[in-house]
Amino acid sequence: MSTQPLLQTAPGKRIALPTRVEPKVFFANERTFLSWLNFTVILGGLAIGLLNFGDLVGRISAALFTAVAVGAMIYALFTFHWRAKSIRQRGQGSFDDRFGPTVLTIALFAAIVVNFGLRFSGVGGDHK
Repeated sequence: MSTQPLLQTAPGKRIALPTRVEPKVFFANERTFLSWLNFTVILGGLAIGLLNFGDLVGRISAALFTAVAVGAMIYALFTFHWRAKSIRQRGQGSFDDRFGPTVLTIALFAAIVVNFGLRFSGVGGDHK
């Protein structure tokens, strides 16, 4: 988005004209949403693989990865609607979110750490 005010006056005119929002802004929002959904589908596929072919540790990790994937889907949906509403209302503010991706990254990292921790601690392993 540009930093131009919502209503601009042309040089030599006294009437304020509304600024036009380019269609590419709406498409960029949708493209970002689809990118987040692509990430969640990949993460969900990993979780299904762990669930089907894993032992107890795999099932625990699958549950954690599924929770992170669902959280990312919900985050993406709310962010998409928030940005779409701001674009429709011609908001001139910032459309970025620094808190959500950070929380999702920490949650994914925690799921990976739990996966490795359980795997190397021998919990639920098939020891004979």
